[in-house]
Amino acid sequence: MADPEGHMLEPQHWVERYGDYLFNFAIVRVNDREKAEDLVQETFLAGLKAKDRFMGKSTERTWLTSILKRKVIDIYRKQYSSRELSLDLYEQDVSDGDFYRSEDPFKGHWMDGKGPNSYSLLPEGEMEQEELARFIQLCIEGLPPQLAAAFIMKMIDEEDSDTICKELGITPSNLWVMLHRARLRMRDCLENLWMN
Repeated sequence: MADPEGHMLEPQHWVERYGDYLFNFAIVRVNDREKAEDLVQETFLAGLKAKDRFMGKSTERTWLTSILKRKVIDIYRKQYSSRELSLDLYEQDVSDGDFYRSEDPFKGHWMDGKGPNSYSLLPEGEMEQEELARFIQLCIEGLPPQLAAAFIMKMIDEEDSDTICKELGITPSNLWVMLHRARLRMRDCLENLWMN
């Protein structure tokens, strides 16, 4: 099926062309090899079922990635709704350190002396970049599922806050608390892994 811009769907080539890319996309977000593989298979099946609705407004890879992204969000929703979140997640006023401040709670700056240590976290060489990427992944894996979902959607996928709240079924203040906690845990984890 071709569109006026020449974008075509070629399902017979999806596995060889996009399998690794989609798997890597999924594994970063769900941190479970088997689940990531299942998600990629489900994505290909959903793509086959929806191929007649492909409008050609994007590339084949982008279209498949958007299908996969919806499936990952469904997993986040299930994880989030299946877990009984403690009341303190909803009610805490984040006065437990007040490490992060902002007029817009989703964009902010560390308060003086409360952010990561002043020495640079930025790696200089390719090997150091790979090591830091591995540490970041380990730290994300250490987050509770609901915090990891919010953190990944905001910081990796760069979703807007309204979309995240809608997808996870939470309020903006819940999201703010979740992101605050995720940032604190990520900071501590990275400082422990990377700086030691």
